[in-house]
Amino acid sequence: MIITPFTGKLIPQFQVGVKGHVAIKGDFVAFSPMAVVFRDKKARRSNMTKDDNGHFAQKHPSDSETDPRVINALKQRASDGGVPCAVAFKVASELDVTPGLVGKTVDLLELKLKKCQIGLFGYEPDRRIVKPAETVSGELESCIRKELADNRLSCEKVWEIAKESGLTKMAVSSACERLGIKINACQLGAF
Repeated sequence: MIITPFTGKLIPQFQVGVKGHVAIKGDFVAFSPMAVVFRDKKARRSNMTKDDNGHFAQKHPSDSETDPRVINALKQRASDGGVPCAVAFKVASELDVTPGLVGKTVDLLELKLKKCQIGLFGYEPDRRIVKPAETVSGELESCIRKELADNRLSCEKVWEIAKESGLTKMAVSSACERLGIKINACQLGAF
């Protein structure tokens, strides 16, 4: 899979020409200065763009398998080409599977995840609804900062902090916005 640095678009096939030079480093393979080929699916996943909308299955190997129960549950609950985050988590809980498996299945079914429970994506018309909190208590800031990894807070940690502190997930997400802390590692794999 090639991701061109100029457009960020995915090109499905990679062929090395006679003039090409391939260099492998870490999670990616560089082919000349014109493109980057990712070997690692996580690296590909993080580079999905708005132009890839509706092609979510590309984030996963073509031979990806999933649970037929998850497929059926998602098909029954999907509407307008998508599934809300809360519904995806409910499916995971009811079927005793990981949120990651449900998220992967959402992708393979080419459905959109909607209405992120921490407000980061899936809303209309502005996509994200989380706004910076007016203030953040010292206690909450301390809880957030002690869970940071590479100056980022995972989605799962947002949920844990919310549960432990008696706050809503959105309140923790809003605090992160105020503190300038990015949230990463969506439990469903959306980001």
